[in-house]
Amino acid sequence: MTALTSPVRESAPRTLARCRDLVRPRLREAVERLHPWTAEMAAYSFGWCEVGGAPAEAPGGKGVRQALAVLGAEAAGADGQAGVPAAVAVELVHAFSLLHDDIMDGDATRRRRPAVWRAYGTGPAVLAGDALFALAVDTLAVVPEGPGALRLLSCALADLVRGQADDLLFATRPWTGPDRVTPQEYRAMAEGKTGALLGCAAALGATLGGAPQDTADALDRAGRHLGIAFQLVDDVLGIWGDPAVTGKPVGGDLRERKKTFPVLAALGSPAARRLPALLGSPEHAQEATALIEAAGGRAAALAEARDHTAAARRLLGTAPLAAGPAGELTRLLDHLVGRAL
Repeated sequence: MTALTSPVRESAPRTLARCRDLVRPRLREAVERLHPWTAEMAAYSFGWCEVGGAPAEAPGGKGVRQALAVLGAEAAGADGQAGVPAAVAVELVHAFSLLHDDIMDGDATRRRRPAVWRAYGTGPAVLAGDALFALAVDTLAVVPEGPGALRLLSCALADLVRGQADDLLFATRPWTGPDRVTPQEYRAMAEGKTGALLGCAAALGATLGGAPQDTADALDRAGRHLGIAFQLVDDVLGIWGDPAVTGKPVGGDLRERKKTFPVLAALGSPAARRLPALLGSPEHAQEATALIEAAGGRAAALAEARDHTAAARRLLGTAPLAAGPAGELTRLLDHLVGRAL
């Protein structure tokens, strides 16, 4: 087992920036192969241009998945460049999923700009998402490990779709009674919707870096635990986060009646008997927020996030990974889930 230490301790934000700088040229090259119209919508989604194609430098996301792919290759003992095709493919799939998610959820903004479907129309946004997915497949099809890499990606995508389907169906289910959403169902949804692609990114990078199957599997499982923890923290910030930081209105998840973990956990407490009647009412959002915290919902979500973070750290600690990249993976994990812990 390799110790999770590194003689050069690169901070998580620097790791993210380094990996983005490594991947962005190849990501741009890939997008430029698309039809000009879908390429413009893709570039807009990444923050590279405005509607109409004028250059822009809008926020384009943290680049977590591409960093995991690059670090996965480095952790396998390869140069980070070996993981770049994996990083490009996973980032394209992530962008595809966001375009479609915004349509399904009716979210009009993404990263403080109009979502692609609002800026270009619903049909064009669906088409752009489809183009990004096809481009991701093509990106992996040409690498020597293509068949195995594509199997990894297709399995992750199948899990992502299951998780998204569950998330949509949760909205139709009651807060209480035998048909309520359970915390166990939530964990499965979060693993699919968020964790599958994070695990795939790290495993794909490791695979392209020449790692054995057991190492890639350990990175996949660690990424899945990270995804659950990340989603739990997002749930906490969706209720108690600072809108100036999160970009979301206070109590927005409550007003939209989302089946988030803090609410599900609180509903299991006798202290939350009045909570179902308050959920979804904007005028009662503040009261509902206080009741969820008093019933232990916030504490339960944070404890669950810590458990999954610890599970991811254990997996990274037992896998035969290069020390420096393993340390960067661990610090990145702590950085991503430490926003509310």
